[in-house]
Amino acid sequence: MIKELELTILPDFIENNEKIRTQIADELRISSKRISGFVIEKRSIDARSKITVYRVKLHCYIDEPTPAPLVYNHNYKNIQDAKPVIIVGAGPAGLFAALRLIELGLKPIVIERGKDVKARRRDLAAINKEGIINAESNYCFGEGGAGTYSDGKLYTRSTKRGDVNKVLETFVSHGASDDILVDARPHIGTNKLPHIITAMRESILNAGGEIHFDTKLLDIDIEFNKVSGITTNKGNFKGDNIILATGHSARDIFYLLHEKNILIEAKPFALGVRIEHPQSLIDKAQYRCDIRHENLPPAYYSLVEQVNGRGAFSFCMCPGGIIAPCATDQNEIVVNGWSPSKRNNPYANSGTVVQVNLSDINNVENDPLAALRFQQEIEQKAFGAGGGFLKAPAQRMVDFVNKKISKDLPECSYLPGIVSSDLYSVLPDFVAQSLKNALPLFDKKMRGYFTNEAVLVGVESRTSSPVRIPRDKISLEHPQIKGLYPCAEGAGYAGGIVSAAIDGIKCAEAIASQ
Repeated sequence: MIKELELTILPDFIENNEKIRTQIADELRISSKRISGFVIEKRSIDARSKITVYRVKLHCYIDEPTPAPLVYNHNYKNIQDAKPVIIVGAGPAGLFAALRLIELGLKPIVIERGKDVKARRRDLAAINKEGIINAESNYCFGEGGAGTYSDGKLYTRSTKRGDVNKVLETFVSHGASDDILVDARPHIGTNKLPHIITAMRESILNAGGEIHFDTKLLDIDIEFNKVSGITTNKGNFKGDNIILATGHSARDIFYLLHEKNILIEAKPFALGVRIEHPQSLIDKAQYRCDIRHENLPPAYYSLVEQVNGRGAFSFCMCPGGIIAPCATDQNEIVVNGWSPSKRNNPYANSGTVVQVNLSDINNVENDPLAALRFQQEIEQKAFGAGGGFLKAPAQRMVDFVNKKISKDLPECSYLPGIVSSDLYSVLPDFVAQSLKNALPLFDKKMRGYFTNEAVLVGVESRTSSPVRIPRDKISLEHPQIKGLYPCAEGAGYAGGIVSAAIDGIKCAEAIASQ
């Protein structure tokens, strides 16, 4: 007999299977000897009450054997001689599109402007240590996309968009811990994700697919309003279906489409700062304890306020994390955050951003790139305020609200370094004022949040694409160009690793259905 249960388990006992078995027996009012085992299906942390607990959904097996743990294998058929499909971009959308095409009997040809994950590390080191940006290989561009070296969070609200479990199981089959299948907020970690991405690449190549690194899209070849291939710095690739999965930072792609009179649209996005607290302060606020229990992970938070009709909210929260420099060109400052798998750094950071509406931007009616230009202008202001070498402008939280330049700054995880600045001179007035009003209100939801121990680091500007590439809702093709499939974050249809992966899968399936 199999019983499904939901249990509340204290952190003391979450790793104690015998204690959980006893708790199951008490709940079912049977002898624990009748319980052969149990399998946890979902696990989450509930910190709403005075005592933090785990909420666990599980299947328990009574008077019958517990099944062996599921093994997630990948066995892709060879498609070397199959019809080719070109994929531009080897981020989560591109990689998952490639794997799905293989399953559907089509041959993916993936081109990626950046380097493979191993070679990419040297360029990241140069960014952090020397302030030197390789415009083709950085935190945003390269194998695995922006998520590879900026956290690997797999939490998503995109359950209606597609099969989240398929994405998670694919990660597990390529080396991720199966904990991501049960945790409410699954996370792989920047230290582990590169090995998984490498395994996914090997799956694609072993099945007969192609991946070309250091290969930059220069032009899309179009004949009679239908794609016929692409031109790159490494030559031409022929194919009548292209998945355009270039990410939200590939500005040259938006310019290329605009120059070719291919329809694009300005899109609202969000803009603000990355805020860093001591992790111990967040733990104390969320878990209501002086010292976090060893069986509890570093605490996270999610905060949102409506200020004068405009949303201000936390975004991409990284417990035990690091703030990273994520600009893709010279003379820009862009910050993001990531965490290793253990989330064991002493800081917690989160993007804290404000809605930017199209009505906030000049000339947006006539210029589909106006929101992109607006975004870039703020990034360049941040660079100027930091003084160069990717040093970021920063201000203590209470000082910012009081419009006071900080005399000194706390220790910060941002490796290029931070410089005391007036963030009001960097951020648009409506963004700065919304943050000024929202930050004290956040403290009412999470006591201890509003403190001068926290530092605001500017700017968090790449929350999503400021451009949308339109597509048909059913065929997923661009409305003007047959065979062109705008995909994922860069096209405005996703907002993270899992949702991008799902969108890549959907585009692959749309092509196969043709």
